[in-house]
Amino acid sequence: MTESKTNSKTKEKSSSSSPESSENQKENRRNNSRGGEKRGRRSDRRNQDRDSEWQERVIQIRRVSKTVKGGKKMSFRAIVVVGNEKGQVGVGVGKAGDVIGAVRKGVADGKKNLVRVPLTPSSSIPTLSNGRDGAASVLIRPAAPGTGVIAGGSIRTVLELAGIKNVLAKRLGSKTPLNNARAAMLALSGLRTHKATAKERGISLEQIYS
Repeated sequence: MTESKTNSKTKEKSSSSSPESSENQKENRRNNSRGGEKRGRRSDRRNQDRDSEWQERVIQIRRVSKTVKGGKKMSFRAIVVVGNEKGQVGVGVGKAGDVIGAVRKGVADGKKNLVRVPLTPSSSIPTLSNGRDGAASVLIRPAAPGTGVIAGGSIRTVLELAGIKNVLAKRLGSKTPLNNARAAMLALSGLRTHKATAKERGISLEQIYS
């Protein structure tokens, strides 16, 4: 009899404690889910702030084909320029079966190949620079305040998204948008400030200006 009474008591205790433990578990799950939602919202806000700094411009979208066994495979190629107008710019190329996917890949590729451009107080470049990619050659010159961006095609897009507002540029050679954009990127990547040049040569700024 005593054993049966003890068993019944233990069963009653376990039955009474089980709903309490289940309620506690539910509350913990709710709290964890709320914390995860808050973290997700914070990360989304940070990503939106980062993305809001960058601007994207599509230079060209072309339909290309690849000959495979059994016929031709059609896809789209997008050339995209990405920049924050604060001295950082990149050119990317993306290929996909649809236009949206190609542009998305081009943006990701452009952010991987960013170039930092030294800007003067007048939003120009410090020195003259040349860039060459394939048959395309680009000449970039600094300009006085109020000149604006005097350039055409994909070169103008690259310069504007880099944050340059006073510059003279000339395309020499091929008219291909991709080669011209890459040539402009090479010209911008070769730019150096007078201070950096003086430090590399081991001389003062006065000697460079003289």
